[in-house]
Amino acid sequence: MLETVSEEADQLLHEGAQIFMADSPSSGPAIAEMHPIHAIITRGKGDVSPELISGCPDLEVIARCGVGLDNVHVDFATTSGVKVVNAPGSNADTVAEHTLALMLSLQRQMYRSIAAVKDNNWGFRTVYAGDEIRGKTLGILGLGDIGSKVARLATAFGMQVIYSGQKEKPGVDYDFCSLEELLQRADIISLHLPLTNATRHLLDTAAIAKMQPHGLIINTSRGAVIDETALLKALMQGTIGGFAADVLTVEPPSAGHPFLELDNVLITPHSASLTARTYNEMCVLTVRNTLALLEGKSIDDKYIFNSAALNGK
Repeated sequence: MLETVSEEADQLLHEGAQIFMADSPSSGPAIAEMHPIHAIITRGKGDVSPELISGCPDLEVIARCGVGLDNVHVDFATTSGVKVVNAPGSNADTVAEHTLALMLSLQRQMYRSIAAVKDNNWGFRTVYAGDEIRGKTLGILGLGDIGSKVARLATAFGMQVIYSGQKEKPGVDYDFCSLEELLQRADIISLHLPLTNATRHLLDTAAIAKMQPHGLIINTSRGAVIDETALLKALMQGTIGGFAADVLTVEPPSAGHPFLELDNVLITPHSASLTARTYNEMCVLTVRNTLALLEGKSIDDKYIFNSAALNGK
């Protein structure tokens, strides 16, 4: 194990397997020299690199207690015959809620209002400049499990939803459009994309320049989907309205990071899926599937990820 898991999941692991906690990913091969390692479990920080995979010759399963797999070298694992397990959909509800919370707080400037009152500044109401999301156009990039739930919540708030992605999804009531059209039409853009070669810096200088000047960006996917240098420049110049995120390219941000100094930026500490309920459910699901595979049992294919899925094939 590269990281801790929930108490219930940890108990399941100790009942079904011999557990070794690595001090760091680099210590994995040393453990493998003394004990056959059949599975590696991580949450999101432990880097499952080709070196680690190669250093564990008995490895059968790499398990990520979560959805994103950018800390796992999926291509190398797949070609090495190692199954990669994650928990798609397990955090969709809580991340969708967090997305709407960020959206509302940024659009209505709730965080500034709350801070003002705590500072005994009731007079902030005379300069309040927040707005509602009702009637706004929400552009969703990536209409998967989380994006779809965000769309439904946004519709309930009276928003018009449009979306863009690799292809149009059948049976949905939202307008599918190109990335360029979405950038131009949306009042608020919400990102729900995995980090791949195709999505890295998808929102770059050229893309951000197509947005409306009051436009907001909400990111609860992966930080590097946005070129943060380009984003910072747009925020400081006032060419877009604001940014709220639960993820950054480098986490945690350095002390004095410019994002933390701007009034139109709201950052939470990658905590969207860390409610006690969802955290436990993700860990338990992943551990159960890992133990099942090690026992030679089959699991639902949707929990097994591979390089073909990673590359959209």
